[in-house]
Amino acid sequence: RDGLSLDGVRLRPAEVEWLNGEQLRFKLREGRKRQIRRMCDAVGLEVVHLKRVAIGTVKLGELPVGQWRYLAPGESFLSGS
Repeated sequence: RDGLSLDGVRLRPAEVEWLNGEQLRFKLREGRKRQIRRMCDAVGLEVVHLKRVAIGTVKLGELPVGQWRYLAPGESFLSGS
C-alpha cells in the first residue's frame, strides 16, 4: 500500500489482488525488469510461475508461449488509441 522502490526509483502504483490462497493477479502501469519477482521478494513471497494475459488493452488469449500475432483492427498498445 505504501509503494515500493526498485534500484532507488519509486514504482508507479500496481493493483494486486489474491485470486486464491496461492495466486495473485498484478495489474502494472509500468514494466521494469523482473518487477513482479522483485516486488514479491520485497514482501517475502516466492514466485513460482508468471503468465502475461494482456499488454495494455490487448488480450493475449490462448497465444502459445513464444508466439506472436498481428494486432487486430482497432487494437493498439498506445494509450488513447
